[in-house]
Amino acid sequence: MPMPPQNAFYAQSGGVTAVINASAAGVIETARQHTGQIGTVYAGRHGILGALTEELIDTSQESAATIAQLTHTPGGAFGSARYQLPRFEDNRAPYDRLLEVFQAHHIRYFFYNGGGDSADTCLKIAQVSAHLGYPIIAVHVPKTVDNDLPHTDCCPGFGSAAKYVATSIREAAFDLASMARTSTRVFLLEVMGRHAGWLTAACGLAAAQDGEAPHLLLFPEIPFEEAPWLARVEAAVQQHGSCVIGVSEGLRHPDGTFVSAAGGRDAFGHTLLGGVVPVLAQRLRSTLQLPCHWAVLDYLQRAARHLASQTDVQQAYAVGKAAVEFAVQGHTAVMVTIVRVSDQPYEWTIGMAPLEEVANKEKHMPLAFISADGFHITPACRTYLAPLIQGEAYPPFKHGLPEYVRLTNRAVPKKLRTAFTL
Repeated sequence: MPMPPQNAFYAQSGGVTAVINASAAGVIETARQHTGQIGTVYAGRHGILGALTEELIDTSQESAATIAQLTHTPGGAFGSARYQLPRFEDNRAPYDRLLEVFQAHHIRYFFYNGGGDSADTCLKIAQVSAHLGYPIIAVHVPKTVDNDLPHTDCCPGFGSAAKYVATSIREAAFDLASMARTSTRVFLLEVMGRHAGWLTAACGLAAAQDGEAPHLLLFPEIPFEEAPWLARVEAAVQQHGSCVIGVSEGLRHPDGTFVSAAGGRDAFGHTLLGGVVPVLAQRLRSTLQLPCHWAVLDYLQRAARHLASQTDVQQAYAVGKAAVEFAVQGHTAVMVTIVRVSDQPYEWTIGMAPLEEVANKEKHMPLAFISADGFHITPACRTYLAPLIQGEAYPPFKHGLPEYVRLTNRAVPKKLRTAFTL
């Protein structure tokens, strides 16, 4: 007798992106095509917390048209969270609770949409659930604007953020050049990238020719030394009249400490950063007496769906779709990957990687992508980055503003009598 369809759990984790909801649409729409194997897709309200607290969202209550609109809506449609599961050996209570919720709601498929820490969560659930006798098919759906997941050519979310930062720094450079004679001479733009300088490198795409802004890039992979940097800024101002600098939030001193360390740590144990560009701007004012302006893109770079990359949107949907297809084939403890087939013309396909080779690992910028002086990108880096920002995927507009969808997010009735304390 065939086994009845089992339900699926989908959740979003960590910092969201402009296209993470496209992955959600890929998961939900594809699951609806596999009704013989997957029943209902339940979404976790605020990531894995939704499973622990039994706050599940019934996505079957959303129309096909509404789910389709997720492909052009930024943010996390079901809410995200930063929460790290402990080691099973240290505290098994969260795992017992997860399996209790999954059993109560007949959930056998687990799709977790996030970065490296989310890959760790997905792996733990696959391993522990099998160990405890209620095996869950767990597939990691990749996303991160940091582009630092291993075994995938790129990460959904990065291409759109890259397009946004490159556009922003190019437009700011035009503004700066207009005013530099009697006003600001240096502009610094801070972008995300705690340990990997992929978004900093993307700023470099704005310089189509030698001498164009940004004139300098500061990568986390290259230890920051003040004297040579000051010399290069001064030379750029003398040569071009102004200087535009793209800076990674994770810029480090030669001893490994962050230039902008603010003290404290986040839920995953990462050092909290306090903003590096105001620190650098102050040094420029005090040493070179140069008028400076700076900006921290922060949430803007990962929320800017109005300027998304068409390539990125397509890849984000594809990894969600593939996650379901891999799961119904029986693959577990894997991450969906993007495989580059060729650079010109740009072609890609879908693959998979074992989560044991992904969880808690980071892919840094290759030194071959950074110029010999450490202050810009190489042609090889341009070849890698350029296809990822290609294509426009504008959302619909209404009354002059982007029109995004808000789901009803109807809760699934709770079945457990006990609550879980986080």
